[in-house]
Amino acid sequence: MALAGRWARWITGLLLAGALLPGLAHAQRVEGETAQAQGLYEAEVPVGSQREGDRNSAFGRALAQVLGKVSGDRAAASRPGVSQELRRAAQYVSGYDYRQDEGVSGSGAPTFQTTLVVRFDREAVDGIAAALGLPVWPDPRPKPVLWLAIDDGSGPRLVGLNHNNVARPVLQRAVQRGYRLGLPRGSAAEQAAVGAIWRGDAAAIARLSAQYQPPMQLIGKLQREGSGWRADWTFVDNGRVLSQWTSEEPDARQAMSAGADGAADALVKRYARTVPVGAPGNYRVVFTGLGSSDDFIRLASTLQGMPVVRRIAPVRATADGLEYELELVTGLPGFRRLLNDDVLVEVEGLVDTGTPIFRMVR
Repeated sequence: MALAGRWARWITGLLLAGALLPGLAHAQRVEGETAQAQGLYEAEVPVGSQREGDRNSAFGRALAQVLGKVSGDRAAASRPGVSQELRRAAQYVSGYDYRQDEGVSGSGAPTFQTTLVVRFDREAVDGIAAALGLPVWPDPRPKPVLWLAIDDGSGPRLVGLNHNNVARPVLQRAVQRGYRLGLPRGSAAEQAAVGAIWRGDAAAIARLSAQYQPPMQLIGKLQREGSGWRADWTFVDNGRVLSQWTSEEPDARQAMSAGADGAADALVKRYARTVPVGAPGNYRVVFTGLGSSDDFIRLASTLQGMPVVRRIAPVRATADGLEYELELVTGLPGFRRLLNDDVLVEVEGLVDTGTPIFRMVR
């Protein structure tokens, strides 16, 4: 009974410590029902106000989240060409809502945070990913079972469905990475298996987890270490250990979140695929229909705004038009994918010189 009481107090303490986390706060939509991000193409970002400037800035952060979920790459926002697309994020928004998140500060005073929930056009986002050569993690995605044992000093205990709030940091982080984690029911047999988790017997846990689908397990043991916390993780896919790692953090929630990151990285490494686009390099392109200085300015502005274009260099004037050398991140296929046909269209049916020709639209 004493251990159970201590475990309950630890859970309560963790929840109170996380009171400022949006996922643990009461959420109220500005108008109507609670607005929350759903699926891969939606994201939530905190904003200082509902002013247009704050909203447009937040669109870029939201698109960075979505590209991270779609690709499974937590560093997607730093990939070549992505930053330019983030600045144009408003063009890809299909809708948005606001939500007021209420919390409690460390002093006990109420706090309020405005959250912007953004929905992006799926075809537009997929087009960006394809044009920039980002990997694509196919949907639907697996929902591994999280076997998490925690020892706060009173002995290891399994976190089952009845204590799902304890695992909230790792569950939420998984959603942010574009997938979900499940929890075991917490039966007596499963509680007894905590020893197997503690000694690192992944095979025993995989056998016990056979009743759940899919046959994937994220196994973690979290314990105090010095003034902080240490979590040891193992990710198993169909009986095969894909990855093992350790997270050491001052905060238990941070150490738990690292479990979701490691599992996502292992899943992406195995299942994500990069859609073939084109090889990076320098390509010669001819542009026609340039009849004035305004046309030249418009062409330069268009090319500079394309995330697949790294460098623009005029080469020479020809009978057909002006020839440029373009340094392209994903070759001509990526260039064609992101082409705005209100500005440039490819000329077809001419004698093939090996150099593509694009005509300015007036």
